[in-house]
Amino acid sequence: MSLSALWMALLGLAASFLPQELILHYGFSPDRRADLLIQVFGASYLGFAMLNWMARHNLMGGVYSRPVALGNMVHFVVAALSLVKAVMSGSARTSELMVMAAVYCIFAVWFGLVVFTNPLDKNRAVTK
Repeated sequence: MSLSALWMALLGLAASFLPQELILHYGFSPDRRADLLIQVFGASYLGFAMLNWMARHNLMGGVYSRPVALGNMVHFVVAALSLVKAVMSGSARTSELMVMAAVYCIFAVWFGLVVFTNPLDKNRAVTK
């Protein structure tokens, strides 16, 4: 949870405070509407980062933290699919996007395991 919170905070801060720089870095023309969209995108990332940071000590996958784990899984799976599609299409074969796709795939698998496995079974196995 801490790693996902830090990752999302990094992306959220960059999108919130450097939208024009991100637009230019990825080769798009500057646009006020795009700036606003990227800043709103950054705000959602910062919100998700705060949620993950505050829930980092909770038992993930349990009854109370299941919505947090499920929301993270959906976010990372959808983003990973989009990034992998962009890299595979050849239209966006930059090393940055490949790294981002890899990071999102790792988080997607990890949150998938959290959502679809029972955390109590693992804890019982460790304490025996």
